[in-house]
Amino acid sequence: MTELSEIGEFDLISKLTKDFKIQNKSTHKGIGDDAAVLSYTDKVLVSTDMLVEGVHFDLSYVPLKHLGYKAAVSNFSDVYAMNGIAKQITVSLAVSSRFQLEALTELYQGIQLACEQYGVDLIGGDTSSSTKGMVISITVLGEAKQTNVVYRNTAQTNDIVCVTGDLGAAYMGLQLLEREKNIFQAAPEIQPKLEGYDYILERQLKPEARLDVIEMFAELGIKPHAMIDISDGLSSEILHICNQSNKGCKLYEEKIPVAPETIRMAEELNMDPVVAAMNGGEDYELLFTISEPDFQKIKKSADITAIGYIADASAGVDLIAMDGVKVPIVAQGWNTMQQ
Repeated sequence: MTELSEIGEFDLISKLTKDFKIQNKSTHKGIGDDAAVLSYTDKVLVSTDMLVEGVHFDLSYVPLKHLGYKAAVSNFSDVYAMNGIAKQITVSLAVSSRFQLEALTELYQGIQLACEQYGVDLIGGDTSSSTKGMVISITVLGEAKQTNVVYRNTAQTNDIVCVTGDLGAAYMGLQLLEREKNIFQAAPEIQPKLEGYDYILERQLKPEARLDVIEMFAELGIKPHAMIDISDGLSSEILHICNQSNKGCKLYEEKIPVAPETIRMAEELNMDPVVAAMNGGEDYELLFTISEPDFQKIKKSADITAIGYIADASAGVDLIAMDGVKVPIVAQGWNTMQQ
């Protein structure tokens, strides 16, 4: 094993980034100079996210390669939520002396895999020492034509509210990992029972961003009226759209897509799977509102579900339960559920 104290910062950066290749014409100069050089012809989208060990991830059960992949993909998702295409990222990393070169190499292998999978260039970043644990900060840059950018504040009355994929699986994967961690800490001789839970574990440890949906919109000539990615739970995200658009909405519990694996895990834990879908977060699916004519173009897609509609602000933001009871939607995102 190679201690970080044995190598300098520039040598460390070189070792971690030597296998990254440039994939985008907009990247004129990536790593290796005082600054990256980029050339854009359309609107530039920029987003930054920071992950702190012990707050956003637990290395007792999160493999470093998966962490690198997830950290990158979650940032790509922010650009896709604006109807853009992620093009470049910078990665800044602070680590304590407990980490060795091999551990950081594994982290960057995950970042590299994500970049290759989604056609994104690593163009810079920074490394620093930390008194405790690991901190990862990633900035993503993306591109979109001015007329294609989609915001949160432009939902329109009578829009259909849609989501991609299914919801709640990532949160159920987290609950499984936390359960097995607690059992192991209490009785180390008992091995974690993770077999048969592949889907929810992958949704938590190695999520995917919905570039495919953005590409489908472009192919069909569709532009959602408002859009956001589901990182903090459906409740929080629909409230963002409604509050910023000054609209209300009605969502239907029976329409919310939940995978069978998510339901099974929820039953094991005596939880309501819809609560996980509404409040769990980290699914990185897209929540969007769309006009009726455009919805007709995508309604046959097995991966898109209509879950409600946008109403005037006076109607409120409600979930219509299975029994027809109207329940006001309250934000109870991922961070709240962790406390």
